[in-house]
This record gives sequence, structure tokens and C-alpha cells, in this order.
Amino acid sequence: MKSFRASIDVMPHDNLLDPQGKAVGDSMPNLGLDMISKVRIGKHITLIVEAKDKKAAEAKVEEACQKLLANKVMEKYEFAVEG
Repeated sequence: MKSFRASIDVMPHDNLLDPQGKAVGDSMPNLGLDMISKVRIGKHITLIVEAKDKKAAEAKVEEACQKLLANKVMEKYEFAVEG
């Protein structure tokens, strides 16, 4: 078995409201950052997967995203696996 590092980004679907992103975006002009807009806030997850090869590690990360790490109704995700 080898160790693989996965980096996962989970974001709200583009067509859904993002209250956290809106609150941060609305605060930007107060900080002199009025050139920043359309802020979206998600989460970044890193983890280590023990697997026989990269393809098996990717399959496990995909399974983890679908079962636990992302709410597929409200969020989208993408990941990269390095080994």
C-alpha cells in the first residue's frame, strides 16, 4: 500500500445563494476593497489515503466525497490526488 495525499475543494452550486460569501462580499467596500465582488465561500479538505495505486486512491476519495464530505444537493466538489 502507498500513501496518497488528496486535496478536495467543496463549493456551493453556482445557482444557489451563498450567505457567507454575500456577507463577506458586501463587507469588501468597507475595507477599501471595492474592486472585489462575487465572493463564494466553500471548504478545502486535505487527507491521506492508503491504496494500492493512484486510481484506487481516487476511487476512495470520490466515495468519501459522495458519502460524507459534500452535500451533492447543495454543493459541488473537485479533487486532486498526489502520490
